[in-house]
Amino acid sequence: MGCGTSVATETQVKRVETDDTIKSPSPALTMKAAVLIQRWYRRYMARLEMRRRYTWNIFQSIEYAGEQDQLQLSGFFSFMLDNLTQLNGNGPDLISQLLEPVVDPWLDREICYNLIPVPESYPGPRLSFPLSVSDTTALLGAFKEQEILHARYVLQLLYETKKLLKQMPNIVHLSTSYTNEITICGDLHGRLDDLLLIFYKNGLPSAETPYVFNGDFVDRGKKSVEVVCLLFAYLLLYPDYMHLNRGNHEDHIMNLRYGFTKEVMQKYKTHGREILQLFQDVFSLLPVATVIDGKILIVHGGISDQTDLDFLSTIERHKVKSALRFPRRSLEQLDIGHSGKMRPTAGSRPGSQSKSKRTPNQGRRRCKNGRQDSAASTSSSSSSSSSSSSSSFCSPRTPSCVSPRPCPSSPSMPYAVHVLQVPYLDSVCSVPPPAPPQHDREWKQVVDILWSDPKTQEGCSPNTFRGGGCYFGPDVTRRLLLRHGLQLLIRSHECKQEGYELCHGGQVITIFSASNYYEEGSNRGAYIKVGRELVPRFYQYQVSRATRKLTLTQRVRVAEGSALKALKEKLFTHRSELLSGLQQYDLNNTGCVSVSEWAQVFESVLRLDLPWRTLRPHLARLAPDGSVDYPSCFEDMESRSPLTQVTQNMAETLFRYRTDIEIIFNIIDKDHSGLISIEEFRHTWRLFSAHLGVDSNDRAIDDLARSIDFNKDGSIDFTEFLEAFRVVHKLDNKEQQVTGRS
Repeated sequence: MGCGTSVATETQVKRVETDDTIKSPSPALTMKAAVLIQRWYRRYMARLEMRRRYTWNIFQSIEYAGEQDQLQLSGFFSFMLDNLTQLNGNGPDLISQLLEPVVDPWLDREICYNLIPVPESYPGPRLSFPLSVSDTTALLGAFKEQEILHARYVLQLLYETKKLLKQMPNIVHLSTSYTNEITICGDLHGRLDDLLLIFYKNGLPSAETPYVFNGDFVDRGKKSVEVVCLLFAYLLLYPDYMHLNRGNHEDHIMNLRYGFTKEVMQKYKTHGREILQLFQDVFSLLPVATVIDGKILIVHGGISDQTDLDFLSTIERHKVKSALRFPRRSLEQLDIGHSGKMRPTAGSRPGSQSKSKRTPNQGRRRCKNGRQDSAASTSSSSSSSSSSSSSSFCSPRTPSCVSPRPCPSSPSMPYAVHVLQVPYLDSVCSVPPPAPPQHDREWKQVVDILWSDPKTQEGCSPNTFRGGGCYFGPDVTRRLLLRHGLQLLIRSHECKQEGYELCHGGQVITIFSASNYYEEGSNRGAYIKVGRELVPRFYQYQVSRATRKLTLTQRVRVAEGSALKALKEKLFTHRSELLSGLQQYDLNNTGCVSVSEWAQVFESVLRLDLPWRTLRPHLARLAPDGSVDYPSCFEDMESRSPLTQVTQNMAETLFRYRTDIEIIFNIIDKDHSGLISIEEFRHTWRLFSAHLGVDSNDRAIDDLARSIDFNKDGSIDFTEFLEAFRVVHKLDNKEQQVTGRS
């Protein structure tokens, strides 16, 4: 037994020695492993950050491209309204309904809501004016329960808000001496959950918790009516402690494109038009700026080198119903040259520079008679300082086939024009040239306040990427703050991943309060609290239980997938232009081009200022020789089966400009029924054709109109028609099929 015990002891000693050897590696090996893990982690996080950044760039580029399209469409409407007064028929009247609506005096009297009965079966809140705390509490509870406020109370709420706003100045001055802190919130964009979370975390508006909401209450989100009604209700309840600035989306023309108009008409089918008209009046009466303790300026967008707060405080702000309603434009401002073609504007972000030149057939818009925008110029950097940003909006897109007849130029003008030949509906009309430029300072001041963005470079330059306002540099900020004795500029207007961002040496703060703006997990929301010491403190949040359960990698993957999906739809709608540009480099029709040629064509056609080389693996395959197999860019997408009467060119035009067509249709569809006559459909298409200068074959349009009049009653369901022209992702179809089978 002793020997056995001895042997067992020796074995145990050896095992202990072996275990100690395993558990105690050399310090050098430990350090090497730590370095390798750290290097791997840093590379992993760098790749994740790269994906996060290009995802953000895709979302933002597509958003700004949509705004630019809206501005160009509004510019076309303004041009038509200003210059086609000699035309017969109701053509200009169709546009004037939108741009210069007639004010109904009925809406300025209490009768506008008193005659609307509220049925006993109505389950929602019944408001009594002047509002009390119990009214706002009932309204808050009703909206939490997905209830809709009755049209009578909406009209009365707007009527009372309009009366109050008429008494308010353009620039509201606040003081922290009467309260501990003032809370400043940015864009909400119809996100009711974000507003409710702010109230839950920070407290309801009251004398102890004053608020400044910095514009863009509506559009994009599905609860814009509820958001703006709550804000107006608290404004009426606490007019000294609830303050609202106007944003660029408090604009009835923007509302047509981004959803607020449609939301109102869906929720209030009977009284929707009256509600929309009152909203338009109320939006135009909102103050444009707020100043705290004479030191902090709060505006929605930004400033320019022409911003004058003293002058801004004297303008009649209610006259600017829409910042998109351009003042009369001269031929010089419209960029019409001798040949009648528009000169393109570069569409790059400040600080970015595109080295690629465009091939001749890569203009973004095509002309009716085959002419194309000259696109040989490169996108230039916005870093150069501009002496003035007097052109508050980029030149509106003029009808491509407006052809001036040149005559000998005079010393005062680079060229002279006697007559303009303008295509309108089914004819070409001769009209006199526009009046000389009229420097509408009031309009420009409002536009710059609502639309501008900061940039890192010095100077002030037109905001060509967004399409409106200007880019203002640190020197512009310093001069304005110094001139008016201010310390800080707080603005909104731009979505930020963390909900806020500081720039210009901390003198400019951007605050954005709509979380998950682009996609679930894409960004946080935030608000600012400022006390008597005037030091801003930031509070962040994110509305989504599902997002909190996802890892960082999962959140990036979800947002990336959504962004790439939107980008691929953009590629599909520009398929012909992209293929045409790529084929110029593919002389042997191999279906392949170099990576640099592929990236150059994509940027010159789409003008999105994206890192195309980085995105290439997600958009196209490589051939064995390392070149890009460019037909593979369009393999993942297909169109819904359009009608057989639609030609390929017309179908692609409909895919690309379906939003513009819908806006024009909404002007013509006076009762917002979704149905228009065949003749109205023809007018819609011809007005759209004049806007873009696309081919408009009358016979093809008539055949198309008759074919989609399915029940032959002379009316067309425009919504179903547009629904047929959506881009469909093949992978989505396969997933739906698999789900259906399971």
